[in-house]
Amino acid sequence: MESLTQFRAPHDSLGDLDAETAAAAITAAADVAIVLDAGGVVRDLAFNGEGHGAEDYRKWLGRPWADTVTVESRPKVEALLRDATAETPAKRRHVNHPTAHGADFPVLYSTVKLKDGGKIVAVGRDLRPMAVLQQRLVEAQQALERDYLRLRHAETRYRLLFQLASEPVLILDAPTLKVLEANPAAGRVMGQAPDALIGQRFPKGFDADGTRALHSSLASARTTGRADDVRAGLAEGGREFHISASLFRQERDSYLLVRLAPVETGGEGDFVPKSKSRLLKVIERSPDAFVVTGQDGRILTGNGAFLDLAQLTAEDQALGQSIDHWLGRPGVDLGVLMGNLREHGSVRLFGTVIRGEHGATTEVEISAVSVTNAAQPCFGFVIRNIGRRLPGRPLSVQQLPRSVDQLTELVGRVSMKEIVRETTDVIERLCIEAALDLTKNNRASAAEMLGLSRQSLYTKLRRHGLSDLESETE
Repeated sequence: MESLTQFRAPHDSLGDLDAETAAAAITAAADVAIVLDAGGVVRDLAFNGEGHGAEDYRKWLGRPWADTVTVESRPKVEALLRDATAETPAKRRHVNHPTAHGADFPVLYSTVKLKDGGKIVAVGRDLRPMAVLQQRLVEAQQALERDYLRLRHAETRYRLLFQLASEPVLILDAPTLKVLEANPAAGRVMGQAPDALIGQRFPKGFDADGTRALHSSLASARTTGRADDVRAGLAEGGREFHISASLFRQERDSYLLVRLAPVETGGEGDFVPKSKSRLLKVIERSPDAFVVTGQDGRILTGNGAFLDLAQLTAEDQALGQSIDHWLGRPGVDLGVLMGNLREHGSVRLFGTVIRGEHGATTEVEISAVSVTNAAQPCFGFVIRNIGRRLPGRPLSVQQLPRSVDQLTELVGRVSMKEIVRETTDVIERLCIEAALDLTKNNRASAAEMLGLSRQSLYTKLRRHGLSDLESETE
């Protein structure tokens, strides 16, 4: 096969090139071009491109080429000159030129001897862009190695902590609930080797009630990312655990971290995680009353603020009693609250009153929530004293709400006469607003539509605060 390292017929294809054309071709093809005499002294040079610092390289003129390179590159320069003089196929060599800026100027040279006068042309390619790419590649490789090393160290620490932890821990595949990892503590409490647990679907081996509670808790964790702790017992042996689940993701996969805390027998009561103890202390000292009841409305526990509202001296006086005993409308308020809790799961800002044991009445707002996925379903009530926002005397017309939806909330708090008066005012205002809207704010037409005189309409507009919204036009 014919070689393509040089032109096949240069005389026919290139013809007789003059000096200017040859110089232009060399300069266009090379980043650096140097013309040397037979002794290797620089007689002329040209740079193609930017950033070469030509004012520094003019000093090369008249100097031996070997003096313009670094010490380790001088043997390479001598080899290039020797190859050109011997007219052997030139081998490209990497040569570094020192610069005033400190960094070397790397160039890949090849040499060609001219026929006339024994001159030599050194043609070079600037290697700085390649050097920058190589440096970036090295830095990226080093960064990857550092990250990989940190990852290995973190994985080693995680494995060590996972194996030595006294708390039983399982890692599940969230979609399938199959056990992916189990530490030795989990194997001990479950009565199996950790390797035997891998691949099994969770929950397995729990009693019927515990299995249902766990399925509900795990479904909630997959949907919301977290779930309330549940209590479940093993089918064999009856040993019970407090089980919590939390969701985490890695790349596009989701997993569940399940922790099992054995319920210690002979203790004071149910297990309370340390992370929840601060929350219990805050609730106990909260200025808002907090009450937990069973599904029948009987009080299981209450904080100090509730005891103050109910005018009780000890929590024992409230335990087992229905919360309806202290609500303002016995048999009504509790029924409304329970119905909404069972249907919607929560109630916000329900207005009523709390009647204390000694006759004190306090205006309150109640927010409540239903907790059904626990071992013992219950209701929680937050009761806020709004007496400072509402006056202690009966509400006047000016203090009554101006919304039809709010009127029913006044039953039991103000007299029927005041409610009827307020309802009349609301209807009168709505009629006036509708008439003004239909007549495009024409007061004369609106008064005629309502069967009022214009002066009576203006009086009612001022009474209902509507005269400031629209200008009184004749």
